[in-house]
This record gives sequence, structure tokens and C-alpha cells, in this order.
Amino acid sequence: MVNNNKSLITGEMLRRYYELNKQKKEIELEMNELKDVFQSYFNQLVGTQQKGEITANGFKLQRQIRKIEKFNEVDTVKRLEELQMTDLIQVIRRPDDTKIKAALELGLLTHSHLDGCVTTSYTPALSVKPVTPR
Repeated sequence: MVNNNKSLITGEMLRRYYELNKQKKEIELEMNELKDVFQSYFNQLVGTQQKGEITANGFKLQRQIRKIEKFNEVDTVKRLEELQMTDLIQVIRRPDDTKIKAALELGLLTHSHLDGCVTTSYTPALSVKPVTPR
């Protein structure tokens, strides 16, 4: 038992978390398998890019098709430049992490050159695993 100010963590809580996480993974796997079956069914029934709907045992399954359009960056920029519409092109200046790290390794830059430029963030992650006795 761990008493951490206002919270109390018990072995039962850890066991329950572990079991729920395991069930979650099993459920996600089964749901993904069912989704694949449903998609295959609709692909054969109505086609790959068509919406569909079936009802069975009081449940309705619907497939919606979402259309997403994106501009091909290289081709669109080239075309806009040809049309002399450069004001429709964003110029995004950002540091290239890979090149900066290479420059640091080669000694072209030092960490002091970049003082105040690096932001560090931390994300907590939890892991609960059974402990095997030794």
C-alpha cells in the first residue's frame, strides 16, 4: 500500500488497472476485426466508395463515406507560381531538427549557440505489469 498525500494506491487498484488495460486491448482488436468484416461486406454489397446500411436483430449498421481533399503541395505551389498568385502560398520557416542535430554532432553549432531556443516538454505515461517472483 502506498500513501501519497491525498491518494491511496492499493495492489487491488494496480491489478484492476492491469486487467482493464488487457481487456481494452482485446476489445480494440476484436472491434478492428469486426470493422474489417463490415467494410468488406459493404465493399462487396455497394462498392468501395459508397455508403451503405443494413439492419439485423434490432441494430442498424451504417457506413458513411467521408471525402477529404488536400492540395498536392508541390504541384499546387508550382501552378500558383506559374499563375503569378504567390500571395496564395504560405511560407513556413521552421527549424530542421535533423540538420540541427547533425550540425551539433559535426561541431558546426554548439549548444550555447542555441541557448533559449530549445523547449522541453514531458508527458507522463503509466505502465502496470505483473511482477514475477524471483
